[in-house]
Amino acid sequence: MQTASPTLDGWAVLDEPGEWEAFGRRVAGRDGWWESYLAIEGMHCAACTLTVEQALGEVPGVESVQVNGASGTARVVWTPHLSLPSAWLAALKRAGYGAVPAGDLLNSAPRMQAQRLMLWRWLVAGFCMMQVMMYAVPAYMAGPGEITPDIEALLRWASWVLTLPVVLFSCWPFFAAAWRDVRNGRVGMDVPVALGILIAFGASTAATFDPAGPLGKEVWYDSVTMFVFFLLSGRLLEQRLRDRTAGALEALMRRLPQTIERQEQDGEFRRVAVRRLAAGDLIRVLPGEVFPADGMVTTGETRVDEALLTGESRPLLRRKGEAVIAGSHNLSGMVHVRVERVGGETRYAGIVALMEQASMDKPHLAQVADRIASPFLLVVMAAAAVAGALWWSVDPGQALGVAVAVLIVTCPCALSLATPAATLAAAGALARKGVLVRRLQALESCASIDTVIFDKTGTVTEDRMGLVGTQVREGADRAQALALAGALSRHSLHPVSRAITAAAGDVGWTATHVTEIAGRGVQGNVGDDSVREARQLRLGSASFCGAPARQRDVQGIEVHLADEQGWLATFELDEATRQDAKPAVDALRELGLRVQLLSGDRGAAVKRLARRVGIEWAFGDCSPEDKLEHVRLAQQRGHLVAMVGDGVNDAPVLARADVSVAMGQAVPLAQAKSDFVVLGGNLQAVASLMHHARRTRYIVRENLAWAGIYNAVCVPLAALGYMPPWLAGLGMAASSLLVVANSARLARIR
Repeated sequence: MQTASPTLDGWAVLDEPGEWEAFGRRVAGRDGWWESYLAIEGMHCAACTLTVEQALGEVPGVESVQVNGASGTARVVWTPHLSLPSAWLAALKRAGYGAVPAGDLLNSAPRMQAQRLMLWRWLVAGFCMMQVMMYAVPAYMAGPGEITPDIEALLRWASWVLTLPVVLFSCWPFFAAAWRDVRNGRVGMDVPVALGILIAFGASTAATFDPAGPLGKEVWYDSVTMFVFFLLSGRLLEQRLRDRTAGALEALMRRLPQTIERQEQDGEFRRVAVRRLAAGDLIRVLPGEVFPADGMVTTGETRVDEALLTGESRPLLRRKGEAVIAGSHNLSGMVHVRVERVGGETRYAGIVALMEQASMDKPHLAQVADRIASPFLLVVMAAAAVAGALWWSVDPGQALGVAVAVLIVTCPCALSLATPAATLAAAGALARKGVLVRRLQALESCASIDTVIFDKTGTVTEDRMGLVGTQVREGADRAQALALAGALSRHSLHPVSRAITAAAGDVGWTATHVTEIAGRGVQGNVGDDSVREARQLRLGSASFCGAPARQRDVQGIEVHLADEQGWLATFELDEATRQDAKPAVDALRELGLRVQLLSGDRGAAVKRLARRVGIEWAFGDCSPEDKLEHVRLAQQRGHLVAMVGDGVNDAPVLARADVSVAMGQAVPLAQAKSDFVVLGGNLQAVASLMHHARRTRYIVRENLAWAGIYNAVCVPLAALGYMPPWLAGLGMAASSLLVVANSARLARIR
């Protein structure tokens, strides 16, 4: 498997500082430190994760290493003053592993070569298994004395010859990995596998060469070939499923194009590498291509897909003078774009950084599983030795069969994959819906949340006024009154006039001779083609329009409309709520969650807004310290709190909450303190997050339960002699496969 890795000479190229940005970035706030990402080759189990972390962590200049076994990637924090990338590969090679820079994952040639080699090993094992099974059938079906000794010996020799390619070629990855672990003083999953294969093949070989010896009663060539075939089948299928689940994040992170057309000094467009772009360059982006940098459209118009970056699923129109962002897809037209930000300065790069950090995170259950994997394997090998010793006095051949079955039936891989496979699949699905997971551990916490607290300004509300009510005089039409007001309000830049204009939309009326009286309002003549004489209208304050005294307290801002007959209508304005605020609150309440609203605004305004969106508990006049205390008290009462906010004053309370969610327009400080980032500001994504976190917890528990029950049942059965080696191999392969397949259900959000 390591043959696909670059040589040490090839990695020497990566020691050049200009190459480091291709697979990493500078650590924010720490001069001289970098974080780089590697795709590790040769990892098969939890013990491999610990081995790789230790091998890289011992390299001088490497501060920390995080390895995710489900995605097969490593994050290395290092300083070039003491270490260079070529030293990492040397350390990995000494430990028996290979690696490629994670930035080169789009170059699939090495990976495809390794997959083809694995496929050939699987085909050889399958072909030989069928032939060996054909020779084993007579021995199983024939009665005593029906097969002569010479025919029995011939069948054994034929099976031995056919098993040799399986042991020498198909089993090579298991033997190489086992020898690597033993050489480094560790126990990985391939150690008991290799021991089981060698013991079964060695005992069968002894029986073939000496039929009259103590082991000559039975051979296990069929069990060896079936076990290898089943195990390779499981690993092939598992590899494909992991590409669909854990690989979902990788696909999202590696979507920028490799080349783009750039205008040169002679005015011609020529294709160049994206990494050669600089601010100020003019590029041409064709339909179907991905924008490689942030910039401004200078020529043409098109529709773009920004779903990954903003959560907006609908194609968005982009014309001359409008901004486009790296990572979005150009769907319809060719456009010229003036580059403004490239590389690590783009918004896309920030999103990739969040996703890569999240993919390296290990949930608590995964950390526990990794720690117990090696001790578990030691116990398994001890159990196999004890079972073999107890059976030896009964039948040496049966004793070896029991020991082999115990060795190969156990599967800590299923236990180790149970949590990371599920959480990575969930994180990939959420990312495609515009929700970035900054900490995988937060998914565990999110599933237990019982209280969701929203900040008001900028989270539930928009930065504008909105129409919340209309009163008209008797006999007047509400829609027509709003249209008349809209015709006048278009001639004023006052924020209240803008709110009326937005609420009225395309009115179809025309206002002429409009004058604006400071502090009072606007007046003018309003009419259309069907009206011979325009109506003289006034829009503004109550005194300006002769509005009657109200019988109730005014809760928001009121704007009045009058005609020649006097007062015509009153429009109530208040902070505009997001269109998805009420559906989001309703969805959270359907999940059984308590929803609250916190704000520094006046208490009356906060409670009024809460009623409009369906929030039962609302608290106003809250300073940042008050918000922090509110969350602390809720936690003291036993509640698990999720905080949703977007402002700089939300950073302390986001850090205090059990789970924190920052909206996409949040300031950087608020995002830095959050566990999740909702890119498009879609509040309904918060409810989707809560629901998907619960699904993730349920599937993780299913995975852990299956892994525990499988080992608890199968190990005793193998030790008691009720499970032949071939069936043990099938169970082991199926165990890991079932865990990954079950986790794949999370790759889609319902």
